[in-house]
Amino acid sequence: MIAAYLCVSFMLFVIARFTPYEWENPHPCNEESEEVENQFTILNSLWFTIGSLMQQGSDVAPKASSTRFVASIWYLFTLILVSSYTANLAAFLTKSRMAAPITNADDLSLQTDIGYGTLSSGSTREFFKNSNISTFKRMNAYMNANPKSLVTGNKEGFEKVKTENYAFLAESTSIDYQVQRNCELMQVGDLLDSKGYGIAGPKDSPWISIISKEVVNLQQQQILSKFYTKWWVDKSDIVCEKEEKSKNTNALGVANVGGVFVVLLGGSIFGLLVAILEFLWKVSRNARVDKQTFWSEMTEELRFIFIKCKSSRNTGDGSTKTVENNGVTFNAIPTVPHDRNHKEIYD
Repeated sequence: MIAAYLCVSFMLFVIARFTPYEWENPHPCNEESEEVENQFTILNSLWFTIGSLMQQGSDVAPKASSTRFVASIWYLFTLILVSSYTANLAAFLTKSRMAAPITNADDLSLQTDIGYGTLSSGSTREFFKNSNISTFKRMNAYMNANPKSLVTGNKEGFEKVKTENYAFLAESTSIDYQVQRNCELMQVGDLLDSKGYGIAGPKDSPWISIISKEVVNLQQQQILSKFYTKWWVDKSDIVCEKEEKSKNTNALGVANVGGVFVVLLGGSIFGLLVAILEFLWKVSRNARVDKQTFWSEMTEELRFIFIKCKSSRNTGDGSTKTVENNGVTFNAIPTVPHDRNHKEIYD
């Protein structure tokens, strides 16, 4: 951004010196004055671009078509860049406020805006009834006082989460299965209780030890993890973005605003070409008026632009000449020349 600011400021300075329409008479009341000045000095160019960037403007205004075109491209550049930054900042702040207010069971139990509940019967409901932990006791008291927060099935509980301001407390396996298939759902916090699934069999059955041993072997060989990936993740056919990835989208990178810089570069180059055409047209016209060759006129103009490098210009010398003719001395009265090939009047 700083590089773009400096480059555009320098480009305005160069273009303003090339185009003849930025050189004007500093004394409007004296229409015959040959002194001209250019308002786009280095400092004024820097002031103009920073004023546009801050959307405050300045007292310097371009007059030539080339400088106006570059200024318009800079206006567009600053508008898009500032608007993108403002929108991105607003989205970031909004997303920060929209972050989940509930991160664990304790947060859920200490608020009343979000309702919560479990199955009306089952292991999860019994867990809250029999818990001696103050947080879970408080949650059980809430569910007892609000029987409508309890549901009769997992499907009803998940639908309630999607349609109401509600948190459903269920077995982690059921929640994980639904979260993998519905991006509107998310699992919050750690597990409240750790329970495992078992395979029931007759008492003293010889198959119990064999099955237990095979289950342990499947866990050690990570075969159960592969089954989980196959049937829980791959079969869902849905890929939900993770929270960490979505946060990275808030940053504006070169891919987001690179096109604006390309437009700015192209507009600056086009403005420079227009200024050069204006300069060549002015040189051609002056060459015909001054009865000089095109190249000598251009050399003189370029010498003024790049070598003298001043903000004002006076094409008259303002000096008084003494001419002697046939023994008679004349004092030349300098007139205001309208071109370089002016004549002098003697008295």
